[in-house]
Amino acid sequence: MVNKMMYNWKSWWRSLNKSNNFIIKLGVSVLLVGLAFRLLYNRSDFSPVSHTPFLENAQISAPTVISVDSQENTDQIPAQEYGTESIYSEGMCNIFIGDWVPYQGEPVYTNRSCGYIEDHQNCMKNGRPDTGYLYWRWKPRGCDLPRLDAERFLELMRNKSWAFIGDSISRNHVQSFLCVLSTVEKAVEVYHDENYKSRRWIFPLSNFTVSVIWSPFLAQAAIFEDINGVSTSEIELHLDILDKNWTEQYNSLDYMIISVGKWFIKTAIYYENNTILGCHSCPKRNFTDLGFNFAYRKIMRNVFDYITASNHKGTIFYRTTTPDHFEDGEWFSGGSCKRKVPVKKGEFELSEVNKILRDIELEEFEKASIKASENRVNLKLFDVNPLSLLRPDGHPGPYRFFQPFAKDKNAKVINDCLHWCLPGPIDSWNDLLMELVVNG
Repeated sequence: MVNKMMYNWKSWWRSLNKSNNFIIKLGVSVLLVGLAFRLLYNRSDFSPVSHTPFLENAQISAPTVISVDSQENTDQIPAQEYGTESIYSEGMCNIFIGDWVPYQGEPVYTNRSCGYIEDHQNCMKNGRPDTGYLYWRWKPRGCDLPRLDAERFLELMRNKSWAFIGDSISRNHVQSFLCVLSTVEKAVEVYHDENYKSRRWIFPLSNFTVSVIWSPFLAQAAIFEDINGVSTSEIELHLDILDKNWTEQYNSLDYMIISVGKWFIKTAIYYENNTILGCHSCPKRNFTDLGFNFAYRKIMRNVFDYITASNHKGTIFYRTTTPDHFEDGEWFSGGSCKRKVPVKKGEFELSEVNKILRDIELEEFEKASIKASENRVNLKLFDVNPLSLLRPDGHPGPYRFFQPFAKDKNAKVINDCLHWCLPGPIDSWNDLLMELVVNG
């Protein structure tokens, strides 16, 4: 609205220049400046304020591009034509488009004050020497983004339930979420599965339940990996059967944030109707290599069909997949993430794999959003991909491991340039969530 107003202001001013009426010019100018100030500063009533390796056994060679259904896909719109911008009406501020700006205050929590941080994300405890990555905040262009007000948020969530559904990035996010809220009240763990991948906590005073549900494909999958990520066989992925880990809880949840991505580039055999269709990266098998993009589109479509037909009365966020920032190689070939500050748009590009994942999920979400609107299902896009791409400085890198250079400063260490340090950039995701819950 501000941009539109400024455009009209220029048109009016050019018209006024044709006359010499100084008083009219002055009056219009004062009026417009006052309106602009009110729009910019009175927009909100808030006060600003795994134990397994990542991507183990991943196959990231160039994918085979095969569509799910060539006839269905002939009318697809290129993803870049309807990115995040299309979910906002003209004149509204897009909170996912902006810049990382220096922040003079302290992080909301520290690695010592929060007990929910997994060791692999506890960069400061593990010996990361620099702290500059902590002093940046996300600033949308054209509006302000207040810090999550933990006290108010817990009150809004009284007697409600929230679940983070997906892979280890969802687990990474739930730790950040709990750390921010625990500045007001400590959550009590009431459930965990055998491997502590699915867990549940409750905030007793507000009876607010927070869960993380492990479902790295959102579909039924047999995974043959040990705790160290060593596989004894290919993943068996059923493209037509959604994972009961989340569907059985779906109707009981008030809020969900769903996301997957990187697990799809692992070696897998694809099933439909309990029959093998093909695979991804299985040269020793006599199966058609369909490419991971085939499976990702199929499952995204099935997930969104399930959601839009569900008549769910809560709020479902679909979080776009987050980029990694490996440079000079991949995680298994010496890749690292040594940057110490955020980058500007255009300075760091998505990898080809990440582009494919993003294009598919945006295309499928666009179709699903139409169905959701028709069926009155509250489905929202939580597009953290662009803002996360600008933070190559926010990953553990070698400090996924405790004191990796204590014995040898030149030690060869596998870098984690996918997950996020806590505290760190991912904490801003919580500010975005509250903005969408309250004003979205």
